[in-house]
Amino acid sequence: MNRALPVLTVLLGILAIWYAAAVWMNATWVFDQAERAGTPVTWAEAIPQTMAQERPLLPPPHQVGAELWKGLFGQAVTSKRSLVYHGFVTFKGTMMGFGLGIVAGVLLAMAIVRFRVMDMGVMPWAIISQTIPIVALAPMIITLSSQLGLTDRDVPKAIIAAYLSFFPVLVSMVKGLRSPDQMQLDLLKTYGAGEMATFLKLRLPASMPYFFASLKVAVAASLVGTIVGELPTGAIEGLGARMLIGSQFGEPLIMWAALFAAAILAGLLIVTVGVVERLAGRRMGVRA
Repeated sequence: MNRALPVLTVLLGILAIWYAAAVWMNATWVFDQAERAGTPVTWAEAIPQTMAQERPLLPPPHQVGAELWKGLFGQAVTSKRSLVYHGFVTFKGTMMGFGLGIVAGVLLAMAIVRFRVMDMGVMPWAIISQTIPIVALAPMIITLSSQLGLTDRDVPKAIIAAYLSFFPVLVSMVKGLRSPDQMQLDLLKTYGAGEMATFLKLRLPASMPYFFASLKVAVAASLVGTIVGELPTGAIEGLGARMLIGSQFGEPLIMWAALFAAAILAGLLIVTVGVVERLAGRRMGVRA
């Protein structure tokens, strides 16, 4: 209870601010309609109307919750209106980019730790690459993929997701692989261990806490990259496509429901990474 109380307090504060903002933003339409009709409206009469508008500027939490429930449980999972269906499409792209980002990040980290020239030549460019806004880079990746004949929309989405997810893995793995101190390295040398044995017996196990910590960041970044990649591809499937459709057709409830569905998906992915981390720790003899 002591751990849950601060979380509940913050949650209640967010809900209170959200409701207050919804009343303030949606009241503009209520007073405008009342002025056109020539009937004055008091705040006591306006507040209930701000809570049940069909296309509110800022949907209140209960409207978003109802739309989210309808999208998750009120439709068949095969329906194009189901958030489960669109979430699975986004999930596939996220996992493709996540896997690609892990491979690229780990391989680059191993090369940077092993070769000084890679450290001096690649690491600065990897850092600089993260300064490029992904919303500007995504259309370029999509155009280049089309020029190369890659018509599958999942490919550019995976590349964009990998672009965002490889960097946390790279930085954390470099830090983890370099975490053993000189005394530990010298001890292995006295046992006659070569570079490969040192990597497998010391550097790699020492990097695991850094690796799994980076995965929690990388999987969330991969989801963001997939959603961003769905926006300029003209995709009609995926949570990003649902957000775009809601924005284009003036349906804020669809947009907000897809946004919260993406947040739920991100939470599930992070929890899954945490479970894998605990299982790997037990396998390696480390208590969670």
